[in-house]
Amino acid sequence: MTFTKSFFATAAAVAFVATSASADTWRAWNIHNDGHPNTAAMDKFAELVGTATGGEVTVDVFHGGVLGSQPDALEQVRIGAIEVGNFNLGPIGPMVNEANLVSLPFIFKSVPHMFRVLDGEAGDVVAAAMGEAGVLPLAYFDAGARSFYSQKPINTPADVEGLKIRVMNNDLYTSMISAMGGNPSPMAFSEVQQALKTGVVDGAENNFPSFKNVGHFEVTTNYSLSEHLIIPECICVNTAKFNALSPEMQTAVRDAAKEAALYQRELWAVGSEQARKDVEAAGIVVNEIADKGPFQSAMDTVYADYLAANPDMKALVEMAQATE
Repeated sequence: MTFTKSFFATAAAVAFVATSASADTWRAWNIHNDGHPNTAAMDKFAELVGTATGGEVTVDVFHGGVLGSQPDALEQVRIGAIEVGNFNLGPIGPMVNEANLVSLPFIFKSVPHMFRVLDGEAGDVVAAAMGEAGVLPLAYFDAGARSFYSQKPINTPADVEGLKIRVMNNDLYTSMISAMGGNPSPMAFSEVQQALKTGVVDGAENNFPSFKNVGHFEVTTNYSLSEHLIIPECICVNTAKFNALSPEMQTAVRDAAKEAALYQRELWAVGSEQARKDVEAAGIVVNEIADKGPFQSAMDTVYADYLAANPDMKALVEMAQATE
């Protein structure tokens, strides 16, 4: 071999070793299984990251919660034992107070409004706080809006008065029902179907896909589009891992997350619309609520109590409410 050929062969080998050594493989947690929009989106994210970074960062996604429960995975991403997670923002609230913004009833006017809030100044505050806790959000997924379903239509807060409504076990959610004159009934999700069937509760609340998939539409008659809780999911990365990337790689990974999130939102919209059509075909009456203002006004005492206990959240809540 000539000197020239030998030199370039050696240089190529060194470059290959350097590239291989700098390549980083991230593990990603996802609780959902095949067929779910988030599963397809997380696979899309992995594909996009690999392409955009030229293989410098690869993502191996583990679906179906095989790397642990959401609380376990959240902690693992926080400390860097897992690099990426697809998390619901609800359970992040106990870790990051600012994330509780999304759990305030009627804080958002609609799903598009929620995305506008999180893409704006208020979202920057939430993201910064989550990043400081070690769980940096790169993009947000649509997880639908929770609305009321019962044996009668709910079009105003007065329609909730006297009703026993199943809610998740959270003080904000029980206060929401109480503020409208209803009787909150926290119970396990697995018990709701029988409780609706036997009249132990008069109603419950969830998004269209869940309402359909668990069969609650079989034991009720009305679905009222209150959209009182709109809690998104996110692609979250360990902050230290992300910060260790070059600025170019950070941009590539963030852009991949945003593209995957847009893909997820498209899939979610199709699935949610189909779920609505299916329950309407089964006889469910869907009640559109043109003006959610009275519901938001009914939450005045809920917000007053919450902000009295969490005064640091006042500016963030006002940012969200001021977002058009």
